[in-house]
Amino acid sequence: MQKILDGVRVLDFTHVWFGPYCTMMLGELGAEVILVEPPWGNIGRLGPGELYKGSATSFYALNQNKKGISIDMKQPEGLELIKDLVKESDILVQNYVPGVMERNGLGYNDVKKIKPDIIYAALSGFGQSGPYREYASYAVVAEALSGHSYANGNPTEPDGKPKSLAGAIGDLAPGTMAAFAIMAALYHKKNTGEGQFIDVNQVDTMVSFNACSTTDYALFGEPSSERRRKRQQDADPDKPQGPQQIWGVIKVKDGWIQIAGSRPKATEELKKYLGVEELDTKAIDGLKAKLAEMTRKEAFDFMVKFGFPVAPIYQAHEAITDPHIIARNMFVEVDHPIAGKYKTPNNPIVFSATPVEVKTAAPVLGQHTEEVLKTILKKTPEQISELENKSVIVCWKP
Repeated sequence: MQKILDGVRVLDFTHVWFGPYCTMMLGELGAEVILVEPPWGNIGRLGPGELYKGSATSFYALNQNKKGISIDMKQPEGLELIKDLVKESDILVQNYVPGVMERNGLGYNDVKKIKPDIIYAALSGFGQSGPYREYASYAVVAEALSGHSYANGNPTEPDGKPKSLAGAIGDLAPGTMAAFAIMAALYHKKNTGEGQFIDVNQVDTMVSFNACSTTDYALFGEPSSERRRKRQQDADPDKPQGPQQIWGVIKVKDGWIQIAGSRPKATEELKKYLGVEELDTKAIDGLKAKLAEMTRKEAFDFMVKFGFPVAPIYQAHEAITDPHIIARNMFVEVDHPIAGKYKTPNNPIVFSATPVEVKTAAPVLGQHTEEVLKTILKKTPEQISELENKSVIVCWKP
């Protein structure tokens, strides 16, 4: 079946998590994504994540549906190969610190001369302007500067320690935003024929994702954590408490469940079952004691019948066996030339006419160099062999 981005070619100069997640999504939408690496491989092959048969587990996870080529662009012949590929591409994505691609002759102004309608996405920690523009960044840096790490700790305690978000959200959220921006730029190009430069960075994205907290501060004039701290200090422990909600992380026999109890109808159904007029502290403590005797599955089934938003708290690998996630086809099997067959997350979006698809595992270093040079740049076997002998390119040999 036809894919949304069939016929779109992406030159991918990304590494680690932020950029690769962006370009992987474009590949799952049908784009031909060509991951360009130096002969020694990009740093994402080394981590984060433990090494498995030569590459980090995160590299396997974030580089599906990509062709991998290895070119030394510091050599003049290598740079010319890259420029020739630019002429045949629609999009270039890179996530180097600002200035790196420019020094290599591949900044936006350089590339635009070669391909005037190119869509050029520059992904970075702090953006292409501002006093921090040349500073390095990772997910935890963006999470810290944007206020997420503080909020994820214990902000109502005077000495509450901030805590970084799990799962590198400071990478994956900006990566998603970058893919969204590229799709919007493609739509603009379709309507006008005009390419453009896109500046997406981790800090701006994470600040925008904290919109509720910053707007709250703008309206009240003080942090919500400070107001909660004051309410806790002012509360009378001897005074009977009014109606409450069942909410939060609840201990059960074999782990934990998460309950979000702000649905009035569900609360009313629960009160009927418990035979109480209000969910006061005594009623909630009794319910928690009942849940503590159940397994996660039993507690989930019990609470969901009232209509509560509830879920068992899994480790990531446990989600693979959940019947709902299986029914949603959220894990698919890929076959890697070295690592072998393994299950990997599917794209979470379902289109009725243009389905997304995870087709291939992450590439081995230089796996598709020969194919790309032959099919796109029309290089002969003799020319490819000469480039390989000069260490301009690396071609993987099975």
